[in-house]
Amino acid sequence: MRPLFAQGRSAENAGLFLDGLLGDERRKTGWMRAEAAGDPGPWRQQELLGRDRWDADELRDLVRDYVIEHLGDADAVLVVDETGFLKQGKASCGVARQYTGSAGKITNCQIGVFASYVSRHGHGFIDRALYLPKSWTDDPTRLKATHVPGTVGFATKPQLAATMIARAIATAVPFRWVAGDTVYGIGDIERDLRRAGKGYVLGVGASHVFRSWGNRRAIAGTAADIAETLEASAWLRLSAGLGTKGPRLHDWCYLELADLEAEGFTEQSDSLWTRGLLIRRNIADGDLAYFTTWCPTGTPIEKLVSVEGHRWAIEDSFETAKNEFGLDHNETRSWHGWHRHVSLVMLAFAMMAVIRHQANKTTPKKTSRSASSAGRSKRSGA
Repeated sequence: MRPLFAQGRSAENAGLFLDGLLGDERRKTGWMRAEAAGDPGPWRQQELLGRDRWDADELRDLVRDYVIEHLGDADAVLVVDETGFLKQGKASCGVARQYTGSAGKITNCQIGVFASYVSRHGHGFIDRALYLPKSWTDDPTRLKATHVPGTVGFATKPQLAATMIARAIATAVPFRWVAGDTVYGIGDIERDLRRAGKGYVLGVGASHVFRSWGNRRAIAGTAADIAETLEASAWLRLSAGLGTKGPRLHDWCYLELADLEAEGFTEQSDSLWTRGLLIRRNIADGDLAYFTTWCPTGTPIEKLVSVEGHRWAIEDSFETAKNEFGLDHNETRSWHGWHRHVSLVMLAFAMMAVIRHQANKTTPKKTSRSASSAGRSKRSGA
C-alpha cells in the first residue's frame, strides 16, 4: 500500500488500521482499533479515513490486482450483489429508509453494491460502490456536506454493477461468467455482457417475459406461466455447490430459447450462443426462482446451475466481512470515508482468501519405492 500515500505517517496508520481489522476484537470501531494499535484515542484512525489525502479507488485497484494474481482463473464467475449497512440518523452519506436484504425489510441504512471474484481457488471482493438514492442526488446541500464528488450523479444499482463489470473487462480481469439476483437481471447488463462475449445467469422476476424463436419449440409467456406448463420429467435434481450443511440441492429446469450467432453481438467470437431460461424449485416448499441465461451452445444445465450457485460465495463473503473484518463498523459519514473503510476491509478479506488458498494447496508426499510397495501391500491385504 505504501505508494498510495504521500506521507509515511499515513501509510503507517493504514497498516495499523489493517492490523486492527485482522485482530481478534469483535467490534472494529475506531476506539477498538486504536486500543489494539496502542493509541490513546481513535484520532489517527479517523484521520486516515477522513482528512488524509489518498485515493480509495487506487486501493480498490490494488486489491483487484492482488486477488487476480493469486486467485485468477479463466473460468471464474464475477458475482454482483448488494448489502445493507444499518444506520441511525440522516447524516451518513447515502443513508435513507430503503429495503435491504441484510435486515429483510425497509429500514434506515446505506446500500453498497459489490463485485466479487469467484474461482476454483477462492473468492474475494474486487469492486464496490455506495448507492445514492434520489433523495440524496437531488439535494446539493447533503452532497456537499458529505463531500460527494461533483461528477457523481444518480445511478441505479444495475447501472453501478454494469460499471463494475465494464471496469473488470477493461482491466483484463479473467472471467467467463457473471451471476446476479433479480435486481441485476434487468437493464443494460445483458446487452453489455453479450457484446463482451461473457456468459451469464441473472435472476429475473416471475413476470419477466420469455419467447423462443428459430428452431426451438414454441415458448412464450411470463416465467411463472411457463413454469406451470412444465411436466415432471422436465426437472432435474442438482446441487448448486456445497453449503455449510452439504450439497445445496434443488430441482432445476433449463429451456433453450434460441441459438444466435455471436458475431451479431461481439467481434470477439463467431461461435453460436444460446439464450435460455433456467428455473430453480425449492425441494421443501416448491418456491420458484427464475434466471435469464446466455451461454455457448451446448453448455449443459449442470454448468449453468454451478454458475448460479457461485452467488452463495458473495453472501458468505458479506457475512464474513461483517462478522470478522468490520465491514459494517464504519463510523465516518463522508463519501470518501465509506469508500476508504470498505476498500481496507476488502484488502483484509483478500489477504485471508489468499492465505486460505495457499494453505489448502496439496503438496505431493515424497515416498521411496519400498515405502510405496509396502503401502500397496497393506492396501491389498486390507
